[in-house]
Amino acid sequence: MITIPYVTALTTYFSYGLLFAFGQFRDFFRKIVDRLSHSSLQGYAPICLGLEDFYIRRLYLRIQDCFNRPISSPPDAWFDVVERVSKDNNKTLQRTTRVTRCLNLGSYNYLGFAAADEYCTPRVIESLNFFFPSTCSTRADGGTTKLHIELEDCVANFVGKPAAIVFGMGYVTNSAILPVLIGKGGLIISDSLNHNSIVNGARGSGATVRVFQHNTPSHLEKVLREQIAEGQPRTHRPWKKIIVVVEGIYSMEGELCKLPEIVSICKKYKAYVYLDEAHSIGAVGKTGRGVCELLGVDTADVDIMMGTFTKSFGSCGGYIAGSKELIDYLKYTCPAHLYATSISPPAAQQIISSIKVILGEDGSSRGARKLANIRENSNFFRSELQKMGFEVLGDNDSPVMPIMLYNPAKIPAFSRECLKRNVAVVTVAFPATPLLLARARICISAAHSKEDLVNALEVISSVGDLVGIKYFPAEPTKPPLEGDRIKLE
Repeated sequence: MITIPYVTALTTYFSYGLLFAFGQFRDFFRKIVDRLSHSSLQGYAPICLGLEDFYIRRLYLRIQDCFNRPISSPPDAWFDVVERVSKDNNKTLQRTTRVTRCLNLGSYNYLGFAAADEYCTPRVIESLNFFFPSTCSTRADGGTTKLHIELEDCVANFVGKPAAIVFGMGYVTNSAILPVLIGKGGLIISDSLNHNSIVNGARGSGATVRVFQHNTPSHLEKVLREQIAEGQPRTHRPWKKIIVVVEGIYSMEGELCKLPEIVSICKKYKAYVYLDEAHSIGAVGKTGRGVCELLGVDTADVDIMMGTFTKSFGSCGGYIAGSKELIDYLKYTCPAHLYATSISPPAAQQIISSIKVILGEDGSSRGARKLANIRENSNFFRSELQKMGFEVLGDNDSPVMPIMLYNPAKIPAFSRECLKRNVAVVTVAFPATPLLLARARICISAAHSKEDLVNALEVISSVGDLVGIKYFPAEPTKPPLEGDRIKLE
């Protein structure tokens, strides 16, 4: 867990307190003006009410130019960011015809497949000409093509499971699957920092939900032991089933799941393991097969494997992989399969082609080079940021590396100053993170060259000095030895 320095926590609380006080002061006068002008709807309850509405109006809108930035090119290593202007103090933003060419440090384009690819793109265009953009039907009706069948076989083989099922949206893969897998009388034990799609899926299932401390196997075992001993609420009957839900790489922390220990504990207490590999599949492991391969865990020990195609594969949608019995059951019961339009055929072809490149089935070694690049780029960039004195979260090999900002004033300052220097970064704040733990989330790609990374480090270092987010002393620079070079594929 993150330990916030005392002075940093104090100044952050003070900043939020100041914003809250001024916001309440302005809202007081706003109510008076509304009553005098009779502009409010008589007899209607406010449709937007509460702290969420206050937060949006008085905090978020002040810095909304740092979010939702439109782009006008593929999300490659460099992309075009559309410039926006505001004439009402950031309440609304209008797009202009001007674009800025920026280094992309925000997209999940881990292996570089989101841009034109010599193997994938021609096949995607061919599938578009043959199948067209959409099936206009659900999988259970007329929305299953030969590409969908091939994709499910390809995914099952890639992740090492007997069968798989694919969906058109990654978020829905979690939120729609969990209510099908478990219901009333069941127990879900979820990591405290799991993605919102998992949280909503668990809540919608009707099962009892318990949380264990982030990535802490010892606390997971304690929760499991207590819940098994107590049983269901009121009746104290044994749980119908128990599912432990974790992520391979936590998207806001960049940390690898302690999967070997968690699997061992779940085996001990006969609990199912549900692994979300949205950010790890394709990005880590010797052959890109995710945290199971990286950490030496047999996929047979993970009961339900979930992942998305929106990161490493440059497409859209998600998958569930497991036993044939499980997948057949989901095909008959899951609403995302029965009622949602099937994944677009060109998107399915993109995934199939990218997996073939990763496995070397395209007849080249480009997939292996991409995997080596993403690993070396990520470890190099993380190491250099830490040497500069930034507080960087996450583990080695993870392409996600959050830089802690904390103070609300530093969120827009860091984002805007980087954009001025043609580096596009993603800043993340409440409600995506706890109120005090705002951060900039850097995502590294295999498409980034060494020059790109060195340029980005120079910009981030200068902005870090300007904004004041180097919370640790920087390492003294050592004179380079003759012949020394940093090698990045």
